[in-house]
Amino acid sequence: MESIRLNNGLQCPVIGIGTFMLSPGEAENSVREALKMGYRLVDTANAYVNERAVGRAMQESGVKREEIFLSTKLWPSEYENPRAVDETLERLGVDYVDLLYIHQPAGNWTAGYRQLEKAYREGRAKAIGISNFEGEYMEQLEKQWEIVPQFIQVEAHPYFAQDELRKTLDRYGIRLMAWYPLGHGDRSLLEEKVFRTLGEKYGRTPAQVILRWHTQMGFVVIPGSKNVDHIRDNLDILDFVLTDAEMEEIAKLNTGRRYYTRTDEALAGFAAWQPAYEAE
Repeated sequence: MESIRLNNGLQCPVIGIGTFMLSPGEAENSVREALKMGYRLVDTANAYVNERAVGRAMQESGVKREEIFLSTKLWPSEYENPRAVDETLERLGVDYVDLLYIHQPAGNWTAGYRQLEKAYREGRAKAIGISNFEGEYMEQLEKQWEIVPQFIQVEAHPYFAQDELRKTLDRYGIRLMAWYPLGHGDRSLLEEKVFRTLGEKYGRTPAQVILRWHTQMGFVVIPGSKNVDHIRDNLDILDFVLTDAEMEEIAKLNTGRRYYTRTDEALAGFAAWQPAYEAE
């Protein structure tokens, strides 16, 4: 498994299994089977309401805890909860997580980030991160952090390679973990001619070529699926390398098109919503 080095010296696999929009049962099955296949990065969140299922899957997989890079996120309604980290670890059934994010720049996110820093100092989080912090929110955080984060999780794909944000990330050695790595729903990205052509050259699907692009960009990628065959295909990207010329050709697609635009109204709703953990 390829890995990248974080700004605190920790190693993280370049590809993992995501669990966004998976029910507890689906998440348990997908994570268990992914770990058996060789995945070693698992991403979940308070808001996905499947942390307990992820914890069960890790135990069922037979893979040692120390071999798994486990990532989760605190939801805004938890930022001021002094037991938020403890309760997250309890749901996962672990003593620590390898990466702990705050999920949105909503509510009292400064309090949320202080929770991350405290968990990092105490060893309950081996690395910390921010999710969906761009523009003004990233600028505000830069002025407030005591510990520089190791990761940011944001929308990124060949249509939207986060050029502006990456200028800030590069200054601090912050790594990018991509969501919507294959676009979102409309399949236009998957149907771009360049990915069909490269797929034919390397004997891969367009999705596999796109995932390989991510890793060669230095991004960590966490495609989620409840289809075991798709999970297996997503991992099968590490034995070919796109050339510099091919990466330059893909870069022509980087027009700034994104699939999700956050609004102030959405952030207010995030701050007010409470995950129904009993559903796990």
